[in-house]
Amino acid sequence: MNTTNWMPDLTGTLLVSWSMLAPVASAMPTPPPVMLANTYDAGSIELADYWISEKYDGVRAWWNGSELLTRSGHRIHAPAWFTAGWPAAPLDGELWIDRGRFELVSGIVRREQPVDDDWRRIRYMVFDLPAHGGSFDARLATLRERVRALDQSWVQCVEQVRIEDHARLSARLDQIVRAGGEGLMLHRGSSNYTADRNNDLLKLKPYEDAEAKVIGYLPGKGKYLGWVGALRVAGRDGQEFSIGSGLTDTLRQHPPAIGSWITYGFHGLTAAGKPRFARYVRHRESVER
Repeated sequence: MNTTNWMPDLTGTLLVSWSMLAPVASAMPTPPPVMLANTYDAGSIELADYWISEKYDGVRAWWNGSELLTRSGHRIHAPAWFTAGWPAAPLDGELWIDRGRFELVSGIVRREQPVDDDWRRIRYMVFDLPAHGGSFDARLATLRERVRALDQSWVQCVEQVRIEDHARLSARLDQIVRAGGEGLMLHRGSSNYTADRNNDLLKLKPYEDAEAKVIGYLPGKGKYLGWVGALRVAGRDGQEFSIGSGLTDTLRQHPPAIGSWITYGFHGLTAAGKPRFARYVRHRESVER
């Protein structure tokens, strides 16, 4: 059964479980060795050591020298012209259209048959050179030169700036969020590129976020009768809870597949350790960086 396109019958009270609908396991691709981000904590870092950039709400894409891969290692079927002339060395970046357009770019990128007109809307926002071998300071200088030499309007180097203090950082975050952005990334200038999660790379958002696996659906009521009322999910710690807030009508009719991962936002934890005011943010192929 294809759980991606299948619309469950939720007119009753049945909770559809993963064990009932799990597809037959298939061989999984090898994920590229991407660098992962911790969450920003003002008291734990020297801000002057970091470069600051916008956190783009697109699809993270790893160029391995011959093709684009998702964070989980699946091939991205970009048109040949999109990657023509790209270097043999790896690139790490984000396929992005505009703020708040994640669902659009995700839909375009997932197609096995690329549509040129759709791909002409996408930009590859490059933020690192994984195989360079030097510090981020050195990688950034080289990256800027390579993108400039490539001279393709759809390939752009992510703007990186220095910010003197945490008050100005907070003001920059407010500016980005008011304009529809997701948040900020902080990258330690002296750091090497490592496939690890540590304070060399940090993310800063106006809310906390985390990832959970979809394990079932709860039926909708009232105007949502016959649709999904909430997703039943399990966090990385195994704790189960429900998320109904943030689901669009389209998602209620065609929910994320059971077994897939989503990102959710929340504001702290309850006394029982569950996320407070959990809200659906987006679908993820794998655990978020």
